[in-house]
Amino acid sequence: MGNHPVKIIVSVVAMVLLANVSFGADAVKLRYVQSFYVDGKEVGLKFPEGVACDDKGRFIVADSGNGRLVAFTVVDGKPVPENEIRVPELSFPIRVRVNSKGEIFALDGREKRLVRLSPAGEFRGYVDASGMPSPATVVARSFDIGKDDSICLLDVFAGRVLILTPEGKFARQVDFPKDYEVISDLAVDRAGTLYLIDSVKAAVSIAAKGSAQFSPLTGSMRGTMKFPATITTDGRGNVYVADKNGGVVFALGPDGSLKGEQLKMGWTEGFLYYPEQMCINDQEEMAIADRGNNRVQLFSVKR
Repeated sequence: MGNHPVKIIVSVVAMVLLANVSFGADAVKLRYVQSFYVDGKEVGLKFPEGVACDDKGRFIVADSGNGRLVAFTVVDGKPVPENEIRVPELSFPIRVRVNSKGEIFALDGREKRLVRLSPAGEFRGYVDASGMPSPATVVARSFDIGKDDSICLLDVFAGRVLILTPEGKFARQVDFPKDYEVISDLAVDRAGTLYLIDSVKAAVSIAAKGSAQFSPLTGSMRGTMKFPATITTDGRGNVYVADKNGGVVFALGPDGSLKGEQLKMGWTEGFLYYPEQMCINDQEEMAIADRGNNRVQLFSVKR
């Protein structure tokens, strides 16, 4: 599909695509719904690395290669693209999230700074973690927004997760596990529990709300995963990990047990090619930034 604008496609074959691996009655399965390729002016997405969901059927895409955000609203089961969001303070968005007020937060992958935008996309300022203890230097790799609108920032410079107030002030921090190798992403669930994915160890760590340290949720899963790089959660305590180099999404239960291995690497609808950020809304729809295929794919989560 390259970089050429392509119409939004729904593949009947891919809608019944399931993983080849069975995990029993409690397995989590993803069913393909549709793909987002172009904005309202038929301009195609280019290497999108981020996607955010809200609970009103809206999806915000970090269209990284085009240096912009693009919003889609799903109406009667069909995605309706909105106008692009482009501000000079955000030249290379790689991660995006939305808080309870509809404010949009996006991480610039070049500047390593978190930008706050209004629901309509107007620039409202940088989130600079005021009131920081030493070291004050922050190099952000990823972030997530809690149910209470707290901002959880993955600081790879000092090896920690910073928990900020909704206004962006330092509240506390949780250091990475002592034996970590490469922490690529984090997630926070509705209870305030933090999750980290170590891409080299292929392991997930967890820290309950208020905890001062991370503990293992899983052991190393190197034999199963190639390079898990992004992580998210749903409203049921399940954790989802996208294997960037394998094109597979793994579902883990609250205890870290494997509940499903979904999708495959490829180019057709329902397959992934270097997947990046994921999100899940209250309708149990999962959107995945399918970077290598220049699209965002939408799946329904089935149990």
